[in-house]
Amino acid sequence: MPRSMKSAKLSRRSKRKTSPLGRRLVAGLNDALAHARGELQLPSYTVTVPENVDVATLRRGLGLSQAAFARAFGLDVTALHAWEQGRRRPDRAARVLLAVIAREPEAVLRALGG
Repeated sequence: MPRSMKSAKLSRRSKRKTSPLGRRLVAGLNDALAHARGELQLPSYTVTVPENVDVATLRRGLGLSQAAFARAFGLDVTALHAWEQGRRRPDRAARVLLAVIAREPEAVLRALGG
């Protein structure tokens, strides 16, 4: 390809406007660089997973039987029985779900019922 054709294509390409996605990517990369240099503090938060959850109190507070609670929130009713009787402890993921149910049961129902 002749040199003049190649430079004409490059200059046309460099004159194009940046897409919204391109602008967001560049802005994000600039933020990442500024953060790495210590010039920018990025927002953060800490997730606290409860160690113990009183499942029976939570369930009764919602006015649900064990079967209805398990069905509504996608839990195994046998596991629910074991948690409430103290034979087993909910694993980390279950404790996170139970914490969300305790605060925003409607949000969980919307998300799972979708």
